[in-house]
Amino acid sequence: MGNVVIWKPASPGYEDHPAVILQGHLDMVCVQESGMNHDFEKDPLELTVDGDWVKARGTTLGGDNGVAVAMIMALLDDASAVHPPIEAVFTVDEEIGLLGANGLDCADLRGRKLINLDSEDEGVLTVSCAGGSRCDIVKEFPLTEAEGAVCTLAVSGGQGGHSGMEINKGLANAGKLLGACLKEMDGVRLISLSGGLQDNAIPKEAEAVFLAEDPAALEVVRERCESEARAAFGAAEPTLSLALAAAPAQRRQALSPADTQSAIALLNDCPNGVLSMSQDIPGLVQTSLNLGILCLKDGRMSLSSSVRSSVAAEKDALCARLEKLAARYGGSFSQRGAYPPWEYRRESPLRDVMVRAYRETTGREMVVEAIHAGLECGLFAGKIPGLDAVSIGPDLRDVHSTRERMSVSSVARTWAYLRKVLEEL
Repeated sequence: MGNVVIWKPASPGYEDHPAVILQGHLDMVCVQESGMNHDFEKDPLELTVDGDWVKARGTTLGGDNGVAVAMIMALLDDASAVHPPIEAVFTVDEEIGLLGANGLDCADLRGRKLINLDSEDEGVLTVSCAGGSRCDIVKEFPLTEAEGAVCTLAVSGGQGGHSGMEINKGLANAGKLLGACLKEMDGVRLISLSGGLQDNAIPKEAEAVFLAEDPAALEVVRERCESEARAAFGAAEPTLSLALAAAPAQRRQALSPADTQSAIALLNDCPNGVLSMSQDIPGLVQTSLNLGILCLKDGRMSLSSSVRSSVAAEKDALCARLEKLAARYGGSFSQRGAYPPWEYRRESPLRDVMVRAYRETTGREMVVEAIHAGLECGLFAGKIPGLDAVSIGPDLRDVHSTRERMSVSSVARTWAYLRKVLEEL
């Protein structure tokens, strides 16, 4: 799989203490601003520090989850650190469905306490998370040659964000907004659609290219749709915009009028956003779906969604709903990267140590919570009997978006806190 496990012996005096697993993931969500040509496979990130925040120019930062890798590597390299035996686990492909953790053979791990470093709020101890999977709908449309003004409808200026942590913040999904506007436009024949780069990131930009009979009439529709969108999203999306550009008439390969309406209807019928809230934990999203990637190219339309739920039955039902939607439109459905929910442990000695150490280190009480985002702890708990797991991390904001940033001072405090916890263990 490409996962890496590194063992470090206990510091003197801690040889008889039980081993502790420290874990983070090696991959990041690769998103960049429109117009950039950044190659994440070889180009270095352009890092900047703005006050207390470290950022990357025009791209995601990768603090999610590079900070875990950095902290664990620093601990492995630190001869002065006091700790029990450490099993450092670095997984791959977390962002595309927790594939590394799912494929990891845990037979060589002796630890029954796991500290995951993939959380994004200092002072918050995460003890439960949603399960999820990626669902794909694909529909093939025949193309025919037609003539008309070549128009481009572009949605831009959205905030984007993490489809788990920020799905309930009232942010615009550019792909869904594009579909809503196209539904109001008459006399169009689709050539292509595009929007989003990752299924687990809320898309902030989307674009449709189509042939049109009367671009001037469509401009009126665009103005109305933009006005309605700005009113609907308000302060959550201050820079949201829709733009329509028209080029002279050309002959192009496009979908028929009927197939265009079918494609637009499929896009609009695809569910998106928060579907239910937890009845047990106030404010916690229970089930959601994010339409993260939209594409129509050469007649092949694909919709990729990130499904999340803390209730396995609801997750399965939502996936089944998407499968029925695909069948209704004559398309195909596939599902991959499924991972289970991480269930709350009523008794957790590790949680008790973490809470006590935070109080002793900071003088404040730690917040213990469940989250809607996916963490690898659930997969490890399913593989290692009796595993006691928690997740912590420094302050990160707007992850999975080009606004991603990480607090320098929070990293320092979280590092000191982690060392304190290991001394207690």
